[in-house]
Amino acid sequence: MGILDKIADIEKEMGRTQKNKATESHLGVLKAKLAKYRNELIAQATEKGPKGEGFEVVKYGNARVAMIGFPSVGKSTLLSKLTATSSETGAYEFTTLTCIPGNIMYRDAKIQLLDLPGIIEGAAGGKGRGKQVIAVARTADLILFMLDASKGEIQRNLLEKELLSCGIRMNCEKPDITFKKKAAGGISFNTTCKLTQMDERLCMLICKEYKINHCQVLFRGDYGADELIDVILGNRVYLRALYCYNKCDLVSIEECDRLARLPDSMVSSCAIGLNFDVLLANIWDYLALVRVYTKKRGQKPVWKEPVVLRQGATVKDVCLGVHKSLAEDFKAGIVWGTSTKHSPQRVALHHQVNDEDVVMIMKK
Repeated sequence: MGILDKIADIEKEMGRTQKNKATESHLGVLKAKLAKYRNELIAQATEKGPKGEGFEVVKYGNARVAMIGFPSVGKSTLLSKLTATSSETGAYEFTTLTCIPGNIMYRDAKIQLLDLPGIIEGAAGGKGRGKQVIAVARTADLILFMLDASKGEIQRNLLEKELLSCGIRMNCEKPDITFKKKAAGGISFNTTCKLTQMDERLCMLICKEYKINHCQVLFRGDYGADELIDVILGNRVYLRALYCYNKCDLVSIEECDRLARLPDSMVSSCAIGLNFDVLLANIWDYLALVRVYTKKRGQKPVWKEPVVLRQGATVKDVCLGVHKSLAEDFKAGIVWGTSTKHSPQRVALHHQVNDEDVVMIMKK
């Protein structure tokens, strides 16, 4: 029996198994087997599949956004209209065959936008060069799903399934679970809160499925079998995702309004250039970038080419963004902006900066 047959059998068994307290352990073991077989399938597709010329794109700018979608949903049109890069468009499927990068200058930040070839159902198993497309998506900071508004949520569900199969988790935080292998001592299971989806027996069954007999597991949240399997495998990627329903001018106002109100969703039309300003604003919010401007003593701030960092960045990150040695010679920082209690404020390296703060670094 091949891997695909084994995966199909497990999915059928999971489908006909009732979900209740008595079947939790059985379903947990099935999920562990399913994840293991999918990893094997992905590894085979990587070894046997083509290397994929044109997919290796150098990361450029302050952030990377990858467009994922089925063929002929408007990815190339959007790239051509938002950037100076021209991507071939046509009224036939698979117009784009390689990864085409473009650059967006937005709010003094450089955002790289990738136009990836359209994927098909079964891409996680290597169909239609889908494995190479998804591999590039794993390197992005944000996934922009381009969907056809006239097809409702059908495409959204299919794409989510493909990416989940490849270990990409959208719009969720990494589980706060500590997992450490040991040389001896058996399986140690502990928790800091009440668990409703996991117990020690289920944890041991999942570990045994991966031939792990000695380890330490600590839950710091109410997680289930899926999250534990993700932590054991250790190859999951947690990314923000934005769902853009294109061709909204072809559906009714009521349907357009319904799609726009779905979680993490918005509507647009590449053909008539509708809602591009909202799309760019959403991309900026989901990337959570922070622009920090610098100034020298006795001079005005430099309002061009700010240091662009992630939300939660500190003054130390600003120093490293300017020059590596600046953090070592740091004496104090003077900050103007919303991150301070009063402007200006003298701060240390651990001070967290906000968007559009102005920072002056004093050296020893």
